[in-house]
Amino acid sequence: LLHLLKEKKLNLKKMNNINIYLEANPNPNSLKFVTDKMLVDDGIIKDYPDKESATDSPLAKSLFDFEYIDRVFVMSNFITITKKPQVSWDNIKLELRNYLKKYLEEGNIILEPKKLKKKENIPDKEIDKKIIEVLEEYIKPAVEQDGGAIQFESFKKGTVKVSLQGACSGCPSSMITLKSGIEKLLKRFIPEVQEVVAEEI
Repeated sequence: LLHLLKEKKLNLKKMNNINIYLEANPNPNSLKFVTDKMLVDDGIIKDYPDKESATDSPLAKSLFDFEYIDRVFVMSNFITITKKPQVSWDNIKLELRNYLKKYLEEGNIILEPKKLKKKENIPDKEIDKKIIEVLEEYIKPAVEQDGGAIQFESFKKGTVKVSLQGACSGCPSSMITLKSGIEKLLKRFIPEVQEVVAEEI
């Protein structure tokens, strides 16, 4: 019996062992902490610009206790952390990696289950549908690879409004990407689009 219990404990440890690797992205103040397990369901995107906004995430709230953290973004199998500019990643990345590893392996809550809601953009116009399709197929995967997210907000008088989240928010190169990448692509596929503007959350 003792042998079986020991074996069970070992198996539990194996199950709870989480690997985290770090990925840089175009925002020098953001780092993507990628895990080998899903943290939240597909379609759920959570972006916290400060501790006060992290009402539904005990994980994000606890991360803001590190005084050098500026923003926390949670999606699928990764957490993007944005630090304050005056702090170097070399001094903090291992501390954060170890903290996240311990937090997740202990099975602590990432997001409150009751408050998990997928943000759904239900387009009411045909052109909105086209814009969302282009964003989903060509732009979203690249943005997510960089530790962020892009959401369609509206289309009025030739202007597409999107929201940028995670690493994209406040990134020096995100505006260049927006104009030379996203805007060009949308104009090519949809002639009615004249410009793309971003609002940060």
